[in-house]
Amino acid sequence: MDRSRRIAVIGTGTWGIALARMLAVNGHDVAAWSAIPAEIERLKTTHTHQNLPGVEFPESIYFTTDMEEACKDRDVLVFAVPSVFVRSTAEKAAPFIPDGQIIVDVAKGIEPDTLMTMTEIIEDVMKKMRPEISVRLVALSGPTHAEEVARDMVTTIVSASKDSEAAHIVQEIFSNSVMRVYTNSDVKGVEICGAMKNIMALASGVAMGMGYGDNMKAAIMTRGLAEITRLGRAMGCDERTFAGLAGIGDLIVTATSVHSRNNRCGNLIGQGKSVKEAIEEVGMVVEGINAVPAAMELSKKYNVELPITEAVSRVVFNDESPSQLLQSLMDRTFTDEIY
Repeated sequence: MDRSRRIAVIGTGTWGIALARMLAVNGHDVAAWSAIPAEIERLKTTHTHQNLPGVEFPESIYFTTDMEEACKDRDVLVFAVPSVFVRSTAEKAAPFIPDGQIIVDVAKGIEPDTLMTMTEIIEDVMKKMRPEISVRLVALSGPTHAEEVARDMVTTIVSASKDSEAAHIVQEIFSNSVMRVYTNSDVKGVEICGAMKNIMALASGVAMGMGYGDNMKAAIMTRGLAEITRLGRAMGCDERTFAGLAGIGDLIVTATSVHSRNNRCGNLIGQGKSVKEAIEEVGMVVEGINAVPAAMELSKKYNVELPITEAVSRVVFNDESPSQLLQSLMDRTFTDEIY
């Protein structure tokens, strides 16, 4: 590493705080922001996070609720808020962002109204609120559960940007002996993978909750990847991205891991709980549910068939029976695997 950087992590959920810890351990000057005073006070006084038991955070991390203070004189800003808050958070930060700022987004989702990815939302906000400046946007995505990153377990991730230099700066900053970072110029492909794989993890969880076995899980992941790739190809993405870490890598970990909120939520729904009950029991944001409406709109816009996504949508938003919908996937018209 060439030198220590000044970095602010905007958002102190499990993923944001795990990254803040890792960056501080890497020797960077790290600030962490949250809009919730009680959350910041708890982090300041305990140096622990309630959803990451047994993990302590370096005292060098500076915690604040002041957005201007968080953004001031930072080499890199990391947006780590849930996807539904990316636009409003970008609007809060915009007045304090200088020209040429590197902004890294680690949220995964698609905005339902605009069908924008997370970096596109940030870019849209900056163009509207700060047309006189330009920012350098990077999507950081891959098979990365906060519970493992916070415990220094070996992890790989992708730094995706149209700005090659910015992608490589982020690669350098986040890399260490347990975190290997790759770069990719296909930002849209990486972000589509990040949003869509959560939907497939919900479907996998539903099947597991209903008592289906590994065969069904493998089928959902494989056909789910075909679905995601089909959509990405129609949107002009690089097909190779879907066979990489942000694609199949993130799909595997999200659809199988005990740490996956989406998988767990689906599992609870498969066991017979309502969507509301399942979300409440998970106790954290379930991004797959947030992604479904936008995915259905993309299906219409690009005329791409997304049968698993449609099945999840009907379970989540139409209160249809998971058993009936899984059977409907099995009863679909016969087709060739590669079409």
